[in-house]
Amino acid sequence: MQLVVGRIGRAHGIKGEVTVEVRTDEPELRLGPGAVLATDPAATGPLTIETGRVHSGRLLLRFAGVTDRTGAEALRNTLLIAEVDPEEVPEDPEEYYDHQLMDLDVVTVDGAEIGRITEISHLPSQDLFIVERPDGSEVMIPFVAEIVPEIDLEAQRAVIDPPPGLIDDSQAEIASARDAEQGGADAKQDADAERGAEAKQGDA
Repeated sequence: MQLVVGRIGRAHGIKGEVTVEVRTDEPELRLGPGAVLATDPAATGPLTIETGRVHSGRLLLRFAGVTDRTGAEALRNTLLIAEVDPEEVPEDPEEYYDHQLMDLDVVTVDGAEIGRITEISHLPSQDLFIVERPDGSEVMIPFVAEIVPEIDLEAQRAVIDPPPGLIDDSQAEIASARDAEQGGADAKQDADAERGAEAKQGDA
C-alpha cells in the first residue's frame, strides 16, 4: 500500500535542501536518511533521502543528486510516497496510520451521527479530521484525546466528545445566513406590497 508521507515545500539555502510538510506520525522511520520514496508526479522520482535535520521546527531534507537551489526548487509541491504493508500498525497503540482512519464514521459519545472522515490534515500543532457531514458540509475536528476519546477500528468509527461550539457553531452560522436571506426576502415582499398599496391609493 502506498501512503503520502510528506510534501516538498520551498528550497532552503543554496545546497539543495528543501522544507518538507510532514504527513506521517513516524517521520523518523518514513523520512529518514536512506529512505527511497516514490513521488507524485511520478516522473520526479524515485527520490532517495541523503540527509535530514530539523531547523526552526521544520524538517529539512536533501535528496541524492540534488545539490543546488535550482534543483531543490524544481521539486517544490512534489508529494512523497512510501510503500507500507497494509497489515502494519504503529508501535504506539495510541497512534494510527492515515489509511486506518479514512472513511471512519464519526459519532458523538451520545450516539449522534456527525459524518465521515474524508481527510486527515497534519498541521505543525496538531492533526485534524476533515469530516463530511450528511448535508455535504465539512467540519474540522482536532485529533486530540480530549475531543476524540475513542477510535474503534473494528466498528469502523471514531467517537468524539466535542466542546460547545465545535459542531454547533458551523450549523448556527448556516442557519443564521439562511435566516438573514429569508429575512431579506420577507422585507422585499413587504416593501413591494407597500408600494403596490400606495400605487392603488394614488389611482383611486
